[in-house]
Amino acid sequence: MSKTFSSSAITVIAVGTTITTGASSASATIPVCQSGESPRYIRVSATANCYVKLGTAAATATANDILVTSGDAVILHVPGGYTKVAAIQDAAAGKCSIVPLENM
Repeated sequence: MSKTFSSSAITVIAVGTTITTGASSASATIPVCQSGESPRYIRVSATANCYVKLGTAAATATANDILVTSGDAVILHVPGGYTKVAAIQDAAAGKCSIVPLENM
């Protein structure tokens, strides 16, 4: 049985990454936790609406993936072996921030 996020407090210690969204999908490596291990969960936020997708060796986001709305954030589980995150703009370019969560 997998663990699910059920806490209201999160811990962010390691440096995250930012994807600048545009009309084409852009991707980045999911940042690791302070320990150097892959995170089990990441927090994704955006300055403009964008679509986000996780992937293994590569990821390409489309308008059919999860919508992260401007000024909002989602917490996503990172399945084992997934190392990439991709984002594409909805209507306007913006920035998509990805940070690893330490306490999950």
